Order: sequence, then structure tokens, then C-alpha cells
Amino acid sequence: MSINVIVVNGGSSSGKSGIVRCLKAILPQPWINMGVDDLVDRLPPALLESGSGISFGQGGEVVLGEEWRAIETAWTKGVAAMARAGARIIIDDVFLDGRASQERLHGHLDGLEVLWVGVRCTPEAASAREFARGDRVPGMAALQAEKVHKGVMYDIEVDTTHAESLDCARVIAQHVR
Repeated sequence: MSINVIVVNGGSSSGKSGIVRCLKAILPQPWINMGVDDLVDRLPPALLESGSGISFGQGGEVVLGEEWRAIETAWTKGVAAMARAGARIIIDDVFLDGRASQERLHGHLDGLEVLWVGVRCTPEAASAREFARGDRVPGMAALQAEKVHKGVMYDIEVDTTHAESLDCARVIAQHVR
């Protein structure tokens, strides 16, 4: 059976989005990318910076409330439905709860062929990228660099500390059938 879904997990500023762009360019079939940042961008203002939605602490912490979990579940089920309907999907995610996040997503993707990809980057390199971007809460990259991988099982891992996005995408593409 061929891969329906590629899940790319890594901390903020680890290089996931660049890898996803490259994957879409080099994979022979069309792939659609959906990321957790897309979901956050589409939230109503009432769920941003509220205790029930998603909020960002001054030290880079991300706090998720009950309403966030409900919306995230609905979104993930919708993405899985697209894959079941024949779309090839790349999910760009940040497993804030490590293994528990992967288990939740795995449950929604049941029955689909999934390639689980870990994108690693040293906290120092991710922090430098975060600073250069200027659109993230300072400290987020360092806090997430290792936390998002805790207990997560991958089919393949890449490290963007010294590797370019295209090189990482080529390694991943070798595992897509």
C-alpha cells in the first residue's frame, strides 16, 4: 500500500515548513500540506489568548485549553477524511505533548498509511532561527526542540541543524512509495 499521509513533527523554527515546501516540489504526485499554524491562523479571536483556547506565555510556553482540543480534534478528523477520500496530505505539526500528541493523531489516522517524520534541530540553532524570523515568541524554539520528540516513534528522522531543507526532503522522499 502507498503512503497517504506524511506527518512531519518538530519544534518551532526547526525547519519543518521549508522541508514541506521542498517535499511538495520533488514528490512525483501532488501533495497538500496542512499545518498546526494553519489551524491557529484560522481560530476566532476569542480562542486566542484565552484559557480555553490557545495562549502563548512570555517565555515561549504554549498553553492549550479544552476548546482548542475540541477544534484540533475536528480539524484532524477532517484532514484524515481528505486523505481517506484520496488526497495525499502532509501534516506539519508540533507534538507539544510528545507521545500523547502522536497517539491522538494516530487514532484519527487509523486505516491510513502514514510516514512519521521527526525534524530535529539543536535548541541553539532553532533559537537563532526564531530570532531571525521575528514572528515567534522568544524562547518557544528552545522549549520545544526536544520536548516535541519525547516518546515519539518515527519511521525516519532528519536533523536540520546543518542540513538544508531540500537535502532533508530528498531523504524523506526516498521513503514515500
